[in-house]
Amino acid sequence: MNLAYRIFLASGLFGVVLTAQAAAFPTSLRNVPIPPVPGLLDGSSPIVVNKDAAIALGKALFWDQAVGSDGQACASCHFHAGADSRVKNQINPGQLSSQRSGLAFDALPSGSGGPNHELSLNDFPLHRFSNPLDNTSAMTFDTDDVVSSAGTFGGEFVGSSKFTGVNDLCNRSADELFNVAHVGTRRVEPRNTPTVINAVFNHRNFWDGRANNVFNGSSPWGPRDQNAGVWVKQNAKTVTKQRLNLINSSLASQAVAPPVFNNIEMGCSGRYWPDIGRKLLNRQPLQNQQVHAQDSVLGALSLSSANELKPGLKTTYRNLITQAFNAKYWSYSGIGGFGAPTNGAPYNQMEANFSMFFGLALQLYQSTLVSDQSPFDQSPVNANLTPTWSNISDPALRASLSNGYSLFTGQNCGSCHIGPTTSLAAIETNATLLTPTPGATYGPADSPIAYGPNAFGTTSLAATIGATRYGSPVTRDLNAAGVPGLQDLGFVNLGVSKPESDPGVGGEDDFGNPLSYSAQYVEYLVGNSAGIYDLPVGKVRACDFPIPLAVNLSVITNSYFTRRDSLEVDGSREGVPRNQGCAISTRAYIPTVAAAVAARDTVKMATQVNGAFKVPGIRNVELTGPYMHDGSLATLEQVVEFYARHGNFSPSGTHNLLGIIASGISPGQNTTDLVNFMKALTDERVRYERAPFDHPQLNIAHGHVGDDAQAVAGHPLSPALAQDQQLQLPAVGATGSDTPIEPFLAQ
Repeated sequence: MNLAYRIFLASGLFGVVLTAQAAAFPTSLRNVPIPPVPGLLDGSSPIVVNKDAAIALGKALFWDQAVGSDGQACASCHFHAGADSRVKNQINPGQLSSQRSGLAFDALPSGSGGPNHELSLNDFPLHRFSNPLDNTSAMTFDTDDVVSSAGTFGGEFVGSSKFTGVNDLCNRSADELFNVAHVGTRRVEPRNTPTVINAVFNHRNFWDGRANNVFNGSSPWGPRDQNAGVWVKQNAKTVTKQRLNLINSSLASQAVAPPVFNNIEMGCSGRYWPDIGRKLLNRQPLQNQQVHAQDSVLGALSLSSANELKPGLKTTYRNLITQAFNAKYWSYSGIGGFGAPTNGAPYNQMEANFSMFFGLALQLYQSTLVSDQSPFDQSPVNANLTPTWSNISDPALRASLSNGYSLFTGQNCGSCHIGPTTSLAAIETNATLLTPTPGATYGPADSPIAYGPNAFGTTSLAATIGATRYGSPVTRDLNAAGVPGLQDLGFVNLGVSKPESDPGVGGEDDFGNPLSYSAQYVEYLVGNSAGIYDLPVGKVRACDFPIPLAVNLSVITNSYFTRRDSLEVDGSREGVPRNQGCAISTRAYIPTVAAAVAARDTVKMATQVNGAFKVPGIRNVELTGPYMHDGSLATLEQVVEFYARHGNFSPSGTHNLLGIIASGISPGQNTTDLVNFMKALTDERVRYERAPFDHPQLNIAHGHVGDDAQAVAGHPLSPALAQDQQLQLPAVGATGSDTPIEPFLAQ
């Protein structure tokens, strides 16, 4: 590094790097608004005309096993604090890997593995070192196998009943990979299941962000899907297909993927959304599952009494849709123009729009699943936003929590787990709270926190990691090698697994386009508008990057653009300069198209997205194991250990913050205190399944009869398939259960 560059650093241009030990804070989730969805519930012709009916529809659909092809409900993988605590038949060989090892199962540390294996603590962690606190020590075990969630047997869809029966008719046989001695087992997802609780705050959902922020009504892909749309009645004789672009609706985009766009999770191949609509519309919701008379949402519709639990609701899915949604989406009486199955009558409008009803109803239901009453949320805070823990009566625990919180913030965990959602991925929510708004506050009632740049920590700490009021979805920061690169805000490579094991947000959509916003921003810079698919890319502000892209100064450097290149004011292409509120005005510049094209293959234009995954929120984290996108860690202590050794792998693409996270954590009391703090993020309503976290009955396939050496054949769906073992989740009303749910593999 030459002397001029050192002086340049010292001038404050790279102040973020010099103050990297300062991180923003996690804060209370109390009174934080749900991201708005214009046009959903408001306007002259809203899509949803009865929100309560839509929430009831969403809850019924989320828990109904008839949605899947063979008994799989959405809740089958999200029944335990919004996540999955099953331990049998939960392993994928790493099918997202670019290596051949992803096509074969490994023996895990306990000595066995693969289909129908029953996990134990002896299997974890999946990546081991001779010194667990040093990732440069000898690796004693490694695998690209993933601990995830069992789904369907697969097969080719043939048809289903319109009135009764959970299972679809599919041509099923033993899977070539998921079998025990040629007896077919349920397939398992290639990534660990994240919780749906508080997921409404995520700008994008799924680990790789493929559930688009914009819901198009029929697929997960938002504006990327050119064939997407919904059918809208114009008059008694006319219905037209129209584009739908609902922002802040990633949960709806996520909801429509598992039943149709994934033949591992919920459905047989070749089944489409109108087929599911045809199967369910005339049915009694939850017709084979008990619904508690005091269910917080469905109680008034339940057939149960105080003394007797009964299955089903006293309505149909068709009735709930007509109550909840604008008539223009379902009242057309004709059947033409909506397509037709290979064998059968053409679809009607309600069947054709079932994906929209499903996605938006589930989004509205899941928007109620906000856990904002943990001890941390309810603790008053001082002027520095530090919790006082005065709501904790035990002095020893209060001291432990104080130290745990200090460690969490002091060791830079807040660099990713920021603000009330504890995630950088909550772009819209974070931007809203960071916007100065007179009189607006959130947090505990007795110590409210004002909206504005200090909402997540004094001295505008949030801005040092790329979170600002402007909601830019792209940032620019350093990797572990000290090289700058464009990154998707809220997606980080922590060295959990090798990049070739799973590309994360560095992967592609179904159309061969990059998932990454950063990759699209590169196309913006080089003037290729055809390479931009997602609406938020237009909100990128260069001056908000922690590491600048361009600086309007005459210096010599290979790391960013300067006057020696050709610059233009950021926003000048649109005629709206993006220089409002810039901390350093000389950064409000981007390269001209010519300069960007010339530097396309250099560090100045590099992206750092391969192997990066969405930063999860950590509320209720003690209940949502196993952890990480590959499910490789079973306990919070193992999570702390992972960060203390600075990840499992150290390719240059890992984020630079990993090197300073947990650098001061040591085994013993510090680990105990840090874990205690994370446990203080648990909402007791979640632990005891109290409203809004109560639910109908659910029977969940939990592995198969037998073990990983021999599975018993003879499933009712096919003699070639293994018999299911069942985990029975009883119906719970608003007052919850007397028995708390336990952490993963609790003993």
